[in-house]
Amino acid sequence: MNALPVLVVEHEAQCPPGWMGQWFDEEGCAVDVRRPYRGDELPEQLDDHRSMVVLGGSMDAYSDERHPWLRGVKHLVRVAAQSHVPTLGICLGHQLAAVALGGAVQANPRGQQIGVLELGWSPKAVHDPLLGAVAAARVAVQWNNDLVVVPPVGTEILARTPAGELQAARFAPTVWGVQSHPEAGEEIVSAWAANDRDSAAERGVDVAAYVADVASAREELVSSWRPLAARFATLSREVARAW
Repeated sequence: MNALPVLVVEHEAQCPPGWMGQWFDEEGCAVDVRRPYRGDELPEQLDDHRSMVVLGGSMDAYSDERHPWLRGVKHLVRVAAQSHVPTLGICLGHQLAAVALGGAVQANPRGQQIGVLELGWSPKAVHDPLLGAVAAARVAVQWNNDLVVVPPVGTEILARTPAGELQAARFAPTVWGVQSHPEAGEEIVSAWAANDRDSAAERGVDVAAYVADVASAREELVSSWRPLAARFATLSREVARAW
């Protein structure tokens, strides 16, 4: 099996590829992690990659002045949409993809979403080329303040919370976003909890309990979300064959 170059954009050291990186390796994908916050350059085009994953981060989708590489990420999302390169945005990556394609993001008026939360898949999700592989997943890890509130024109909504908040979508034929963190187990979430501990305590939130919930749900999370990497690799191979 030929290695498949997957461009992975990491925005912060505390938001690594995690399980997704491990699963891609197992699927025979060559994971090219770029860390622009450390000085790594992002490509202008995706000619040397078969697919792209944009990870999460604590900044918001409009922080281009403080984090200039976000402009490049949005550019690459548009390139991916135009050239039909499979692309997955995770949390911040989901929000960046939406903004890049004409949508809008804002802080959730209901407050931060954290913990192992239930998913509200639409009936159409099971037929989606990518997320259909995980449309039976019951729960996912979420740790976010912002939401996609205006999806790009043509978006297929694939999952919402009971309150109507967007959880998963296909923004373009080969561009998907998930507000959750399929890559994150308790090892990653523990670092986020440490950063949020003081502000969470002021709100009466026990983040340690949320980390414990993630640890308890580990087996279900892995079994539910591991198929996402396999399906993404399959889509990448289809692009590779087309080239």
